[in-house]
Amino acid sequence: MQLLKRILTAVVLIPIVLGLVLRAPIPVLALVAALVALLAVQELLKLSEAYGIRPLRWPTYVFVGIFFLFLATNPGNDKPLLSTAIFIYSAGFAAALAPFVFLVIGMKRAELSSAFPAALVSTLSFVYVALPLGFLVQLREQWSGAFLLLYLLLLVWAGDIFAYFVGRALGRHFMSPRVSPKKTWEGALASLLASLGVGVLLYNYALPISSALLNAHLIEKRDGYFALEKLPLWPVLLLSAAINVAAQLGDLVESLIKRGAGVKDSGSILPGHGGMLDRIDALLFAAPVLWYYAACRVMQ
Repeated sequence: MQLLKRILTAVVLIPIVLGLVLRAPIPVLALVAALVALLAVQELLKLSEAYGIRPLRWPTYVFVGIFFLFLATNPGNDKPLLSTAIFIYSAGFAAALAPFVFLVIGMKRAELSSAFPAALVSTLSFVYVALPLGFLVQLREQWSGAFLLLYLLLLVWAGDIFAYFVGRALGRHFMSPRVSPKKTWEGALASLLASLGVGVLLYNYALPISSALLNAHLIEKRDGYFALEKLPLWPVLLLSAAINVAAQLGDLVESLIKRGAGVKDSGSILPGHGGMLDRIDALLFAAPVLWYYAACRVMQ
């Protein structure tokens, strides 16, 4: 029953997510990312209570919301280089500002001993959840942005699926039993190979896939991959491997937080998948890896 719920939820969500990634205007994508971020942050703050922390809920929600409002109202005017620079400055400033904002707000608490841990978890919520989702939005603004996001999602999804099924069927050697009792090295290897396979397929068929999406009016020309010269294969393999490893680490990190809090799932909003944080945990580490690659490519 749990597996059936997991499959049905994926069947419903995947077309919606792909439609948003490929076709939605940047402001719409930013607002959807903001909603996802706020739901995941709410779950993370709830988990922090199990550690004896009284979180600063509304200040955290407002801070995260303002960040995505900036992304929604400053789409870059089709200038990826300028947009990337603005995003770097804004994200760095927001990350540096966050601890001071939350510590100042914490001064109003009757128990001053609760201010520091509350500010810490609020800052973590922004850096760990909101900022990586902001990377996803800004990545969409890059040249070939929709194709890059499609590449990212398919890599992460393929790795997750193969890790789940191969791990259940063949897994014998546990990766980190204290943190995540069901994850195995066999599943991790299957995940890596699946991501490498998807990366190679998208590398070989980038042009026809982009052309098909363009002809179906699912992307604009600047959002596909229409380069006349291909990159060498080995950078694509390295990038795919790095994204997969980051995704698997993202999954383990969230498992660590849940294990310390004594819960199985971060929430119950997605049937068969748990909470929103459970669903996006791999992307939170993988998205910055791909964003860094794309940003360096743009600035060369």
